Amino acid sequence: MDGRELEMELVVSDDGSHTIRIPSLKEHYHSHKGAIQECAHVFIKMGLEQFPEDASLRIFEMGFGTGLNVLMTAINARSRSIYYKSIEAFPLDRDMISRLNYPAQIGTSEAIRLFGDIHDANWQLDVKLIENFVLHKQHTGLQELESETGFDLIYYDAFAPHAQPELWTMDVWNKLFEMMNPGGILVTYCAKGQVRRDLQSAGFDVERLPGPPGKREMLRAQKA
Repeated sequence: MDGRELEMELVVSDDGSHTIRIPSLKEHYHSHKGAIQECAHVFIKMGLEQFPEDASLRIFEMGFGTGLNVLMTAINARSRSIYYKSIEAFPLDRDMISRLNYPAQIGTSEAIRLFGDIHDANWQLDVKLIENFVLHKQHTGLQELESETGFDLIYYDAFAPHAQPELWTMDVWNKLFEMMNPGGILVTYCAKGQVRRDLQSAGFDVERLPGPPGKREMLRAQKA
């Protein structure tokens, strides 16, 4: 998939926050049932909040996209010390980024400042957003990423399997399993049976959890 050649439409999801629709893929960057609600449930409640408020965490995000997951994680960091690495093969252009309404929907000066800083941060560099939060954006695809280790939490936010099947393979799950610390958690909005079985085959303990608004289930996997 070459994101630079795809038509994109900015649409308002059910909770009032923006998502981006790609008609040719029949996909959205975030749930059309509520972009901020989905992020808050899948990645914050079921992921970040499973760790103590004073934890030191290394987070890996597959799919920087709009930057919403970074923003919500920074806002909810509390006393956690976070190193956040996010990869994106096809970054959005500045015009599309400028139209996203997440800071306005969240409604705080902190959100406005952070969202600007997230998108102004240079790629390939560690950038301190706030005292306890370092962001590293890497312009690369998952297959091209040189494997790293030591991650405690993975946000798996790739497009759905029908749109990007190459990002939902056993090779991917094996790679992510090796990247994680023992006890590490992977969360994804996807709840397909094949994805659950493949995560288990890679060595994860997997549980089905209630999904965000408009979706019955999601998956959380842990490296035992």
